[in-house]
Amino acid sequence: MAAGAVEAAEAAAAVAEVGSARQFEELLRLKAKSLLVVHFWAPWAPQCVQMNDVMAELAKEHPHVSFVKLEAEAVPEVSEKYEISSVPTFLFFKNSQRVDRLDGAHAPELTKKVQRHVSSGSFTPSANEHVKEDLNLRLKKLTHAAPCMLFMKGTPQEPRCGFSKQMVEILHKHNIQFSSFDIFSDEEVRQGLKTYSNWPTYPQLYVSGELIGGLDIVKELEASEELDTICPKAPKLEERLKVLTNKASVMLFMKGNKQEAKCGFSKQILEILNSTGVEYETFDILEDEEVRQGLKTFSNWPTYPQLYVRGELVGGLDIVKELKDNGELLPILKGEN
Repeated sequence: MAAGAVEAAEAAAAVAEVGSARQFEELLRLKAKSLLVVHFWAPWAPQCVQMNDVMAELAKEHPHVSFVKLEAEAVPEVSEKYEISSVPTFLFFKNSQRVDRLDGAHAPELTKKVQRHVSSGSFTPSANEHVKEDLNLRLKKLTHAAPCMLFMKGTPQEPRCGFSKQMVEILHKHNIQFSSFDIFSDEEVRQGLKTYSNWPTYPQLYVSGELIGGLDIVKELEASEELDTICPKAPKLEERLKVLTNKASVMLFMKGNKQEAKCGFSKQILEILNSTGVEYETFDILEDEEVRQGLKTFSNWPTYPQLYVRGELVGGLDIVKELKDNGELLPILKGEN
């Protein structure tokens, strides 16, 4: 066997494959004492295939780390349990507990996270300082990720503690535009932000990267009518959705974008639209939870992708397939129907 073929075979062997929920649970138990990195992937997504190659390289560099790939759509019970809505997604486990997550094909960030988790608990002082500096830079970026950032337990749609739920209700009541970060999704951020902000509890609200405080502070600001002057106001969601659905003559709301579909249905509808030669724009609903949830009500259509022509909903993948088969799709896309 040629040297290159031997290397490829060794790399493939270094990344295990899981084919069932039972096998996955067994693996969590067996690998409890080591770092386990799981790649939720799909064979139809080229970015996933590339990231499998990255995983193979990392497996060679870190022989004490367990690297696993799991086909997300083939083992739906595991994907649903860990809220995998797009591929590629990477989950990190230690002691059978999820400790970190990475969404998207970001090879440098995946490498950094693996190195960070490998080194945690066994640093030299200089390595410890380096990791701490990296974390502070990351926290600075996160607190500045939007004009108003809420670090909470859960998401605005599904808060996972009473204080986070109350904070979301106050912000919504005052029509305040904010983005959020689920601290349960990243243990490093959860612990690091307490030190970074010198604030020991959650939720935490930031405006322009500066800590405003927790729930009690926000309640005080609401009572003194200062909250509305501190936090940026959101345009009404319905107005925003009208603007978005009319942004181009043909608008596709999907998981991912033109270059990188993140679910099988979105990939199929892209292929159909590309075959028509008609110009269209896309919106990645994974990037904006408010749009993702709001558009379902706005259009009275519960799933994605959704295709709009001149601001009017055409439908999802099944409707688009049907229109194509009937020869009606092209005239609709061109605005002739």
